[in-house]
Amino acid sequence: MPKEKWIKITLSTPPELVDPLSNFITEMGAQGIFQEEPDPATPDDFPKATDREELVAYLPSDTHAEDRITSLKAYLDSLSEVFPELDKPDLSTETVIDPGWGEQWKKYFKPLRISRDIVVKPTWERYTPTGRDIVIEIDPGMAFGTGQHPSTRMCVEALENILLKDRTIEKWRVLDVGTGTGILGISCAKLGAERVVCLDIDTKAVEIAAKNASINRVEDRVKIINEDVSMYDDTFDLIVANLTAKMLLTLRSHLISMLETGGYLVISGIIDQDRKIIEDHFLTGDITLHSVITEKEWVCYLLKKGNSSATKTPRHQDLI
Repeated sequence: MPKEKWIKITLSTPPELVDPLSNFITEMGAQGIFQEEPDPATPDDFPKATDREELVAYLPSDTHAEDRITSLKAYLDSLSEVFPELDKPDLSTETVIDPGWGEQWKKYFKPLRISRDIVVKPTWERYTPTGRDIVIEIDPGMAFGTGQHPSTRMCVEALENILLKDRTIEKWRVLDVGTGTGILGISCAKLGAERVVCLDIDTKAVEIAAKNASINRVEDRVKIINEDVSMYDDTFDLIVANLTAKMLLTLRSHLISMLETGGYLVISGIIDQDRKIIEDHFLTGDITLHSVITEKEWVCYLLKKGNSSATKTPRHQDLI
Protein backbone atom coordinates (compact mmCIF):
# COMPACT_ATOMS: atom_id res chain seq x y z
CA MET A 1 0.00 0.00 0.00
CA PRO A 2 1.24 3.54 -0.72
CA LYS A 3 2.61 5.41 2.27
CA GLU A 4 0.55 8.31 3.58
CA LYS A 5 1.61 11.95 3.33
CA TRP A 6 1.49 14.23 6.36
CA ILE A 7 2.17 17.87 7.14
CA LYS A 8 4.73 18.05 9.92
CA ILE A 9 4.30 21.21 12.01
CA THR A 10 7.16 22.41 14.19
CA LEU A 11 6.62 25.32 16.59
CA SER A 12 9.33 26.96 18.67
CA THR A 13 7.39 28.77 21.38
CA PRO A 14 7.68 30.42 24.79
CA PRO A 15 6.67 27.87 27.47
CA GLU A 16 3.65 30.00 28.46
CA LEU A 17 2.03 29.31 25.08
CA VAL A 18 2.50 25.53 24.97
CA ASP A 19 -0.95 24.68 26.36
CA PRO A 20 -3.06 27.06 24.23
CA LEU A 21 -1.13 26.04 21.12
CA SER A 22 -1.54 22.33 21.92
CA ASN A 23 -5.26 22.79 22.37
CA PHE A 24 -5.64 24.75 19.12
CA ILE A 25 -3.63 22.23 17.10
CA THR A 26 -5.69 19.38 18.56
CA GLU A 27 -8.89 21.14 17.48
CA MET A 28 -7.40 21.47 14.00
CA GLY A 29 -7.28 17.70 13.76
CA ALA A 30 -3.64 16.97 14.54
CA GLN A 31 -2.81 13.29 14.89
CA GLY A 32 -1.09 13.82 18.23
CA ILE A 33 1.35 16.39 19.58
CA PHE A 34 4.62 15.91 21.37
CA GLN A 35 6.87 18.37 23.11
CA GLU A 36 10.63 18.53 23.47
CA GLU A 37 13.26 21.04 24.46
CA PRO A 38 15.58 22.20 21.67
CA ASP A 39 18.64 21.70 23.92
CA PRO A 40 17.78 18.81 26.25
CA ALA A 41 20.90 18.72 28.42
CA THR A 42 24.35 20.09 29.14
CA PRO A 43 27.47 17.93 29.50
CA ASP A 44 26.71 17.80 33.23
CA ASP A 45 23.26 16.31 32.51
CA PHE A 46 21.45 19.38 33.83
CA PRO A 47 18.90 20.96 31.49
CA LYS A 48 19.82 24.33 30.12
CA ALA A 49 17.63 27.22 31.13
CA THR A 50 15.56 28.00 28.06
CA ASP A 51 12.82 30.40 27.12
CA ARG A 52 11.72 28.27 24.16
CA GLU A 53 10.10 24.88 23.85
CA GLU A 54 9.37 22.88 20.75
CA LEU A 55 6.04 21.38 19.71
CA VAL A 56 5.79 18.88 16.89
CA ALA A 57 2.50 17.71 15.38
CA TYR A 58 1.28 15.96 12.25
CA LEU A 59 -1.72 16.96 10.12
CA PRO A 60 -3.20 14.90 7.30
CA SER A 61 -1.99 16.14 3.93
CA ASP A 62 -5.46 16.52 2.46
CA THR A 63 -7.58 19.19 0.78
CA HIS A 64 -8.01 21.01 4.11
CA ALA A 65 -4.31 21.19 4.97
CA GLU A 66 -3.74 24.66 3.50
CA ASP A 67 -6.76 26.09 5.34
CA ARG A 68 -5.55 24.58 8.60
CA ILE A 69 -2.10 26.13 8.25
CA THR A 70 -3.68 29.51 7.41
CA SER A 71 -5.82 29.25 10.56
CA LEU A 72 -2.78 28.39 12.64
CA LYS A 73 -0.87 31.41 11.31
CA ALA A 74 -3.83 33.65 12.16
CA TYR A 75 -3.93 32.16 15.66
CA LEU A 76 -0.22 32.89 16.14
CA ASP A 77 -0.89 36.51 15.18
CA SER A 78 -3.72 36.72 17.71
CA LEU A 79 -1.51 35.28 20.46
CA SER A 80 1.05 38.00 19.74
CA GLU A 81 -1.66 40.62 20.25
CA VAL A 82 -2.90 39.05 23.49
CA PHE A 83 0.62 38.44 24.86
CA PRO A 84 2.76 41.26 23.47
CA GLU A 85 5.39 40.66 26.15
CA LEU A 86 6.15 37.18 24.76
CA ASP A 87 8.11 36.37 21.62
CA LYS A 88 5.95 35.19 18.76
CA PRO A 89 6.23 31.42 18.15
CA ASP A 90 8.22 30.36 15.09
CA LEU A 91 6.35 28.07 12.70
CA SER A 92 7.82 25.72 10.12
CA THR A 93 6.04 23.08 8.04
CA GLU A 94 7.11 20.30 5.74
CA THR A 95 5.44 17.47 3.89
CA VAL A 96 6.64 14.08 5.07
CA ILE A 97 5.83 10.54 4.01
CA ASP A 98 4.93 8.01 6.69
CA PRO A 99 6.51 9.79 9.69
CA GLY A 100 6.25 6.65 11.81
CA TRP A 101 4.09 8.38 14.39
CA GLY A 102 3.67 5.21 16.41
CA GLU A 103 7.45 4.87 16.71
CA GLN A 104 7.88 8.56 17.58
CA TRP A 105 5.81 8.05 20.73
CA LYS A 106 8.21 5.48 22.10
CA LYS A 107 10.79 8.16 22.88
CA TYR A 108 8.39 10.06 25.14
CA PHE A 109 5.99 7.46 26.56
CA LYS A 110 7.12 5.87 29.83
CA PRO A 111 5.12 4.21 32.67
CA LEU A 112 3.13 6.95 34.39
CA ARG A 113 0.87 7.00 37.44
CA ILE A 114 -2.14 9.07 36.39
CA SER A 115 -4.33 8.64 39.47
CA ARG A 116 -4.20 7.09 42.91
CA ASP A 117 -4.59 3.53 41.64
CA ILE A 118 -4.06 3.62 37.88
CA VAL A 119 -0.69 3.36 36.16
CA VAL A 120 -0.47 3.60 32.38
CA LYS A 121 2.45 1.91 30.72
CA PRO A 122 3.39 1.36 27.09
CA THR A 123 3.42 -2.25 25.96
CA TRP A 124 7.16 -2.12 25.31
CA GLU A 125 8.11 -0.99 28.85
CA ARG A 126 8.37 -3.02 32.04
CA TYR A 127 6.61 -2.09 35.27
CA THR A 128 6.14 -4.03 38.51
CA PRO A 129 2.82 -3.12 40.19
CA THR A 130 2.68 -2.54 43.93
CA GLY A 131 -0.18 -2.32 46.40
CA ARG A 132 -3.47 -1.41 44.72
CA ASP A 133 -1.96 -0.57 41.33
CA ILE A 134 -4.22 -1.08 38.33
CA VAL A 135 -1.93 -1.26 35.30
CA ILE A 136 -3.25 -0.31 31.88
CA GLU A 137 -1.11 -1.22 28.90
CA ILE A 138 -1.36 1.08 25.89
CA ASP A 139 0.09 0.96 22.40
CA PRO A 140 -0.99 4.41 21.17
CA GLY A 141 -0.15 4.14 17.50
CA MET A 142 -1.54 7.37 16.05
CA ALA A 143 -4.48 7.72 18.45
CA PHE A 144 -4.84 10.33 21.19
CA GLY A 145 -4.63 9.30 24.86
CA THR A 146 -1.59 8.10 26.78
CA GLY A 147 -2.32 9.67 30.14
CA GLN A 148 0.32 12.34 29.66
CA HIS A 149 -2.15 15.11 28.87
CA PRO A 150 -3.87 16.83 31.84
CA SER A 151 -7.34 16.31 30.38
CA THR A 152 -6.84 12.53 30.26
CA ARG A 153 -5.42 12.39 33.78
CA MET A 154 -8.27 14.46 35.20
CA CYS A 155 -10.85 12.24 33.51
CA VAL A 156 -9.27 9.14 35.01
CA GLU A 157 -9.28 10.75 38.44
CA ALA A 158 -12.98 11.57 38.07
CA LEU A 159 -13.82 8.07 36.83
CA GLU A 160 -11.90 6.51 39.71
CA ASN A 161 -13.79 8.63 42.24
CA ILE A 162 -17.17 7.69 40.75
CA LEU A 163 -16.74 3.99 40.09
CA LEU A 164 -14.97 3.20 43.37
CA LYS A 165 -17.09 5.35 45.67
CA ASP A 166 -20.67 5.42 44.39
CA ARG A 167 -22.30 2.14 45.45
CA THR A 168 -25.82 3.10 44.36
CA ILE A 169 -25.32 1.57 40.91
CA GLU A 170 -24.46 -2.12 40.89
CA LYS A 171 -23.80 -2.65 37.19
CA TRP A 172 -22.29 0.43 35.60
CA ARG A 173 -22.92 1.06 31.91
CA VAL A 174 -20.41 3.57 30.54
CA LEU A 175 -20.02 5.52 27.31
CA ASP A 176 -16.60 6.86 26.26
CA VAL A 177 -16.98 9.51 23.54
CA GLY A 178 -13.96 10.01 21.26
CA THR A 179 -12.12 7.07 22.76
CA GLY A 180 -8.76 7.47 20.97
CA THR A 181 -6.49 4.74 22.35
CA GLY A 182 -9.34 3.46 24.53
CA ILE A 183 -7.57 4.45 27.73
CA LEU A 184 -10.67 5.88 29.46
CA GLY A 185 -12.97 3.04 28.48
CA ILE A 186 -10.40 0.44 29.51
CA SER A 187 -9.93 2.27 32.83
CA CYS A 188 -13.67 2.05 33.47
CA ALA A 189 -13.68 -1.69 32.82
CA LYS A 190 -10.72 -2.24 35.13
CA LEU A 191 -12.43 -0.10 37.79
CA GLY A 192 -15.42 -2.43 37.75
CA ALA A 193 -17.80 -1.18 35.04
CA GLU A 194 -19.81 -4.06 33.64
CA ARG A 195 -20.31 -2.70 30.11
CA VAL A 196 -18.40 0.02 28.30
CA VAL A 197 -19.12 1.43 24.84
CA CYS A 198 -16.30 3.38 23.17
CA LEU A 199 -17.14 5.55 20.18
CA ASP A 200 -14.77 7.22 17.73
CA ILE A 201 -15.20 8.53 14.19
CA ASP A 202 -11.57 7.75 13.36
CA THR A 203 -11.29 4.21 11.95
CA LYS A 204 -7.62 4.01 12.93
CA ALA A 205 -8.41 4.97 16.54
CA VAL A 206 -11.11 2.29 16.67
CA GLU A 207 -8.61 -0.29 15.47
CA ILE A 208 -6.03 0.81 18.06
CA ALA A 209 -8.58 0.95 20.91
CA ALA A 210 -9.81 -2.56 20.10
CA LYS A 211 -6.23 -3.83 20.16
CA ASN A 212 -5.61 -2.15 23.53
CA ALA A 213 -8.82 -3.61 24.98
CA SER A 214 -7.57 -7.05 23.97
CA ILE A 215 -4.11 -6.41 25.43
CA ASN A 216 -5.75 -5.50 28.75
CA ARG A 217 -8.12 -8.50 28.59
CA VAL A 218 -11.31 -6.44 28.89
CA GLU A 219 -12.69 -7.04 25.39
CA ASP A 220 -15.56 -9.01 26.93
CA ARG A 221 -16.81 -5.80 28.61
CA VAL A 222 -15.61 -3.12 26.21
CA LYS A 223 -17.23 -2.61 22.80
CA ILE A 224 -15.43 -0.33 20.34
CA ILE A 225 -17.63 1.27 17.67
CA ASN A 226 -16.71 3.43 14.66
CA GLU A 227 -19.60 5.89 14.86
CA ASP A 228 -20.40 9.55 15.50
CA VAL A 229 -21.97 9.90 18.93
CA SER A 230 -24.58 12.29 17.51
CA MET A 231 -25.94 9.32 15.53
CA TYR A 232 -25.82 6.93 18.48
CA ASP A 233 -28.85 6.30 20.68
CA ASP A 234 -28.75 4.54 24.04
CA THR A 235 -28.66 5.35 27.75
CA PHE A 236 -25.81 5.11 30.25
CA ASP A 237 -25.07 5.54 33.95
CA LEU A 238 -21.78 7.30 33.20
CA ILE A 239 -20.63 9.22 30.13
CA VAL A 240 -17.11 10.55 29.69
CA ALA A 241 -16.28 12.96 26.85
CA ASN A 242 -12.71 14.23 26.62
CA LEU A 243 -13.10 16.46 23.57
CA THR A 244 -12.91 20.24 23.09
CA ALA A 245 -15.21 22.97 24.38
CA LYS A 246 -16.59 23.53 20.89
CA MET A 247 -17.43 19.86 20.37
CA LEU A 248 -18.90 19.52 23.85
CA LEU A 249 -21.23 22.46 23.28
CA THR A 250 -22.37 20.94 20.00
CA LEU A 251 -23.07 17.57 21.63
CA ARG A 252 -24.49 18.88 24.92
CA SER A 253 -28.18 18.07 24.38
CA HIS A 254 -27.48 14.63 22.98
CA LEU A 255 -25.08 13.66 25.75
CA ILE A 256 -27.55 14.73 28.42
CA SER A 257 -30.38 12.86 26.72
CA MET A 258 -28.35 9.63 26.85
CA LEU A 259 -27.60 10.01 30.55
CA GLU A 260 -29.71 8.07 33.04
CA THR A 261 -31.32 9.97 35.88
CA GLY A 262 -28.83 9.84 38.74
CA GLY A 263 -26.00 9.28 36.28
CA TYR A 264 -22.73 11.14 35.87
CA LEU A 265 -21.28 13.13 32.98
CA VAL A 266 -17.52 13.75 32.90
CA ILE A 267 -16.40 16.39 30.39
CA SER A 268 -12.87 17.58 29.77
CA GLY A 269 -10.56 18.96 27.09
CA ILE A 270 -11.66 22.41 28.30
CA ILE A 271 -9.27 25.31 28.83
CA ASP A 272 -9.80 27.81 31.59
CA GLN A 273 -11.00 30.62 29.32
CA ASP A 274 -13.96 28.46 28.22
CA ARG A 275 -15.23 27.73 31.72
CA LYS A 276 -18.02 30.31 31.68
CA ILE A 277 -19.55 29.21 28.40
CA ILE A 278 -19.38 25.55 29.43
CA GLU A 279 -21.01 26.24 32.79
CA ASP A 280 -23.68 28.47 31.23
CA HIS A 281 -24.71 25.73 28.83
CA PHE A 282 -24.25 22.59 30.90
CA LEU A 283 -25.40 23.66 34.37
CA THR A 284 -29.05 23.95 33.40
CA GLY A 285 -32.23 22.04 34.12
CA ASP A 286 -31.56 18.93 36.17
CA ILE A 287 -27.79 18.89 35.53
CA THR A 288 -25.86 19.87 38.65
CA LEU A 289 -22.18 20.33 39.40
CA HIS A 290 -20.73 17.48 41.43
CA SER A 291 -17.07 18.57 41.39
CA VAL A 292 -14.38 20.30 39.33
CA ILE A 293 -10.80 19.14 38.76
CA THR A 294 -8.18 21.52 37.41
CA GLU A 295 -4.59 21.17 36.26
CA LYS A 296 -2.74 24.16 34.88
CA GLU A 297 -5.07 25.78 32.32
CA TRP A 298 -7.17 22.64 31.89
CA VAL A 299 -10.53 21.91 33.50
CA CYS A 300 -12.57 18.73 34.01
CA TYR A 301 -16.21 18.85 35.13
CA LEU A 302 -17.99 16.05 36.94
CA LEU A 303 -21.72 16.64 36.49
CA LYS A 304 -24.73 14.72 37.74
CA LYS A 305 -28.23 14.34 36.37
CA GLY A 306 -30.81 14.96 39.09
CA ASN A 307 -34.13 13.37 39.89
CA SER A 308 -36.39 15.90 38.18
CA SER A 309 -38.05 13.10 36.23
CA ALA A 310 -40.34 10.79 38.15
CA THR A 311 -39.56 7.84 35.91
CA LYS A 312 -36.10 6.61 35.12
CA THR A 313 -35.30 6.23 31.44
CA PRO A 314 -35.75 2.57 30.43
CA ARG A 315 -32.61 0.73 29.52
CA HIS A 316 -32.07 -0.38 25.95
CA GLN A 317 -31.09 -3.89 25.02
CA ASP A 318 -27.69 -4.95 26.29
CA LEU A 319 -24.90 -3.90 23.96
CA ILE A 320 -22.47 -6.69 24.64
